Amino acid sequence: MTFIALDVGNTRLKWAMYADHSVNAPLLAQGAVFLENIDRLADEDWKPLPPATRMLGCIVAGDALRRRVDEQLELWDLMPSWVVPSASEAGLHNGYDHPTRLGADRWVAMVGALARMRAQTAHAAPRPMVVVMVGTAVTVEAIDAQGHFLGGFILPGHGIMLRALESGTAGLRVPTGEVREFPTNTSDALTSGGTFAIAGAVERMLQHVRARCKDEPLCYMTGGAGWKMAPSMSVRFELVDSLIFDGLRQLAASRFSAD
Repeated sequence: MTFIALDVGNTRLKWAMYADHSVNAPLLAQGAVFLENIDRLADEDWKPLPPATRMLGCIVAGDALRRRVDEQLELWDLMPSWVVPSASEAGLHNGYDHPTRLGADRWVAMVGALARMRAQTAHAAPRPMVVVMVGTAVTVEAIDAQGHFLGGFILPGHGIMLRALESGTAGLRVPTGEVREFPTNTSDALTSGGTFAIAGAVERMLQHVRARCKDEPLCYMTGGAGWKMAPSMSVRFELVDSLIFDGLRQLAASRFSAD
């Protein structure tokens, strides 16, 4: 009863195979490929794996890309299952104006964060949370202690910020710099500005949640560029690389448990 979880973002497809679809199943293998290499998965990365019998994934890159992934899953002759956010699932309640329009990756990461918070506070009162994903785009989500998604920010990631400045500013073509408190060259100024813009959004959301929930929120950070942000954060947070896979496993355990 092997289970494969897929996280298809704007840049890469990340996958992880587990012994079954239970929350605590052992990890058998994992990997990642850039989107342009998806069509080689069945012949390369996935070929030596044991046959997958269950699959659950989240995707933000559109229908055309999803169809390409579905074709690769034909290797195991299984029915693809993709997460679509709903009004409520796995204990998380969706406060978006139109719940199904919430990004699937955001929903799944929050499911993973909620399960993590509840495990960490099993012998104490539950805590509100701020969940940060740092990738091509950056999202900063607010969740109260009862599992209600209150809302979130979306802002550009480092790469989009730099490309926007280059395209909109005459003569601005500089290499990536370092994060400095007081930048004294354009490269460092750009990198520092983008980094502290993201850090500032996280700090502001923590303020909002603290005021709304009357409690100190936990902060979880994930995403491919999370490690870049970590040294520049001024608030306490936990970097969790597996947050989306944790969420997919929670959802799979709930959805497939009756089978």
